[in-house]
Amino acid sequence: MPIVAITDYTFPSLEIEESLIRAAGGEFELRSGNDKQVEALKRLVADADAVITQFAPINAEVIAAMQHARVIVRYGIGVDNVDLSAARARGIPVCNVPDYCIDEVADHTLAFILGVTRQVVPNTLHIRDGKWGLATSLDRMRNLRDQTVGIIGFGRIGREVVARLSPFKCRRLVFDAFVPNDSIQKAGCEPVSLDELLAQSDIVTLHCPSTPQTKKMLNATSIARMKPGSLVINLSRGDLVDTGALVAALQSGHLAGAAIDVCDPEPIPADSPLRSLPNVIVASHIASASPKASRTLRETATRIAVMALRGEVLPNVVN
Repeated sequence: MPIVAITDYTFPSLEIEESLIRAAGGEFELRSGNDKQVEALKRLVADADAVITQFAPINAEVIAAMQHARVIVRYGIGVDNVDLSAARARGIPVCNVPDYCIDEVADHTLAFILGVTRQVVPNTLHIRDGKWGLATSLDRMRNLRDQTVGIIGFGRIGREVVARLSPFKCRRLVFDAFVPNDSIQKAGCEPVSLDELLAQSDIVTLHCPSTPQTKKMLNATSIARMKPGSLVINLSRGDLVDTGALVAALQSGHLAGAAIDVCDPEPIPADSPLRSLPNVIVASHIASASPKASRTLRETATRIAVMALRGEVLPNVVN
């Protein structure tokens, strides 16, 4: 009987996956684990015909242990925890779920942008401490219309962020090396180089995947090129930003603030200044969360696994 192995998950149960497996006619066995250690992963996937993974490191060693795998499916959009080259060398397609949380992440991005420009969190904490009046200096209270927002990455989420910013009438710059300029201009934005975006933006928001080219794209050198007093928003991947450089720029005042749903590493260490700096909003990688998004994610991933076992053409192959 073909085996579907789920390496790890953060859901309360696998009821959705189990129901879809049963609906497929009882033809498949479902196995699961939540041990992200390489040796445990190798044992789990060794005889699996389809592998679904969330955050576990599916590296070359784990992939080499797969004897029968016909697909690796990622619970999510990003696939940086999967060694795509190793999977390709073994002839194993890797699929993602690219459109399950577009609205949620775009909404959360706008919430973060408004949160840091209107100082929502500091003023709330100010009142909880029994105080009244502005919690910050007046110059930290910004209106979005007068800001220049730089959007790095013009994929599904980047485009929805641009659409949500449109009614606020702010200037919007976009850098995406793979999108034609006219597509960016049709959305009411200005296509620019990365250097131009960093130099001109009051707010920089990241919406690109983690690749060898984008990792630590915001580092000490590139952050130094940003406008003094600018803001960083990251709901994409933690390793797009050099965490040490971000902290240093926030502490020095070169960056006025940041709002991050992702970080490198995760969880954020208990002693990290990011947990306590007053000019930082943090969340625990939850921007994609909603009941609808979670169900869509899990149903899509399971259906792709079943399609692979039935020999059907697979969607969303990324390698």
